[in-house]
Amino acid sequence: MKPYIEDPEGNELRYLNQHASIHAARVLEIGCGEGRLTWQYGEQAGTVAAIDPSIPRLGKARGSLPVGLARMLIFVAARAEALPFPAESFDLAILSYSL
Repeated sequence: MKPYIEDPEGNELRYLNQHASIHAARVLEIGCGEGRLTWQYGEQAGTVAAIDPSIPRLGKARGSLPVGLARMLIFVAARAEALPFPAESFDLAILSYSL
């Protein structure tokens, strides 16, 4: 079952592709929530570390993880102010609706 996408016209993904190079990149997604944006760009990335401070939202994201993304995506309970990754681990950081 394909996860619900709040942006059926693909505006977010189109904008992201116009302004960032996602293809094969090591991506940090800050505030991934339930994975709404993650599912849209995930197949293009090399790897994705998706963080969110909400354990319930991460649980929903893990529960709807598309099979094809399981090998290259991790979900981590974390806040942007205290990242649990070494410096320079990512090529690109993205966030949407996460202020």
